[in-house]
Amino acid sequence: MYLTLRFCATVAVALCLTACATTTSVPGADKVRITDNPSDVRNCTALGNIKLPTGTLRPDIQTEFRNQIVGLGGNTALLSKGSPLYPSEGVAYRCP
Repeated sequence: MYLTLRFCATVAVALCLTACATTTSVPGADKVRITDNPSDVRNCTALGNIKLPTGTLRPDIQTEFRNQIVGLGGNTALLSKGSPLYPSEGVAYRCP
């Protein structure tokens, strides 16, 4: 019984620490532009879809979104869901 309780407590602490961890910005993520206006990407090349898990509003959600854009080689994202402050889905673009 004591071993089970100790194990559960350890797992609970680990989950809390993981949930509280912040995402570090990758190089170039601070220069990424997030827009909801399709005309802003009309001369750009689409690179791929971006989708973040929904259901939680974390302070680092924008950093995660920007990191995915950079990971696809993009510098701009067109939002399809969410807002520029709390993006959740979109398409990464490489714009001139």
